[in-house]
Amino acid sequence: MHRLVALKHDGSTGYPQGAAPAGGKREYANRMRRVAVALLALLSLANISGGAAAARQAATAKRADAPNLAPYVPTPQEVVDRMLTLAKVTRADVVIDLGCGDGRIPITAAKVYGARGIGVDIDPQRIAEANANARREGVMHLVTFKLENALTTDISTATVVTTYLLTASNLKLRPILTRALKPGTRIVAHNFGFGDWVPEKVDNFTDSANRRRTLYLWTADGIVRP
Repeated sequence: MHRLVALKHDGSTGYPQGAAPAGGKREYANRMRRVAVALLALLSLANISGGAAAARQAATAKRADAPNLAPYVPTPQEVVDRMLTLAKVTRADVVIDLGCGDGRIPITAAKVYGARGIGVDIDPQRIAEANANARREGVMHLVTFKLENALTTDISTATVVTTYLLTASNLKLRPILTRALKPGTRIVAHNFGFGDWVPEKVDNFTDSANRRRTLYLWTADGIVRP
């Protein structure tokens, strides 16, 4: 039968001096080592869990330096197709979508037309979805998604720019687009225009969900519009 042994604060076994049974100290030391190993294992798991939680939180945090230019509302695929048709996209184009969400505009441009596609968004969850969608559609070699601010990202390589942002956000973009884009670059906006900048074409239609849609087309002409 095992004897109960009290552990004193000084780390001794609690046996009276000279009264420890044979092998008792060795057994106690082994037991303490096992307890220490178990505690270390628990602490390691806690640290790993805490680190993983922190990483998840960081991965889902939107860029603090980027304004929220519009709520995330996915553009229906039929509207995506119509936007790219309005822009007359070809395989020679670089299509930059500002506020790309799950990446469907750059992905469609790449898959259907063979164009290069770039998506910009401030939400890492959307960027992760976009990359996953591009991988599934087999166009990773043609598209790039950036966790960046649409107001400061490099758009100089674009030949087509698409937006589905609020009018106030488009007005912030207008001087940036008209300054940075090469003449001939097409701009297509969904539902919201660029203030008093008159579009070249307007496409009004009703989608399959019976919702009214408006698409606007402009062509950069080298004139900076504040």
